[in-house]
Amino acid sequence: MDPFAIIRKYYDPGSLSETILSEHSTLVMEKALKIAEHVTFMNPDMTFIREAALLHDIGIFLTYAPVLGCFGDRDYICHGYLGRKLLEDEGLPVHGLVCERHVGVGIAEADIEKQNLPLPKRDMLPITLEEKIICYADKFHSKKSGSPQPEASLVEVRKNISTYGPEKVLKFDILHMLFSR
Repeated sequence: MDPFAIIRKYYDPGSLSETILSEHSTLVMEKALKIAEHVTFMNPDMTFIREAALLHDIGIFLTYAPVLGCFGDRDYICHGYLGRKLLEDEGLPVHGLVCERHVGVGIAEADIEKQNLPLPKRDMLPITLEEKIICYADKFHSKKSGSPQPEASLVEVRKNISTYGPEKVLKFDILHMLFSR
């Protein structure tokens, strides 16, 4: 399976959105593979991590994020579950779960209801080892135009996550303890 062939199916090569998506996803993939190498005793599926990390944000074009070259009609927070649907339609339902479950440190159904988020009412939390690795790796790389962005520090990541509440920082810290051995 060629993740970039799937990306090209939905994004114009060389467009702002494709460039940002490809650069970001490649950085996340590289980080995720390094993390997986540190936890080989847990038997992570390296091929799946490579593929799913490259595809985890495929749904951004369906959202309205002009700074990313995306002019869809959905809120940005929807890109995860929209990506899941795209990949399910491509015959990749397990890859699609990574799309849905990587947003933030995962989104619980209770959060969706409490905050009235424009998402399907279900838990969207990383469950498998591979989902957790990609979710964690993603937090270190933002999507911005221009040259590839440097990896965020642990302090910066925790600060960014803290805007969503202390319970989200705790979830991130648990992932950090798991993967920073």
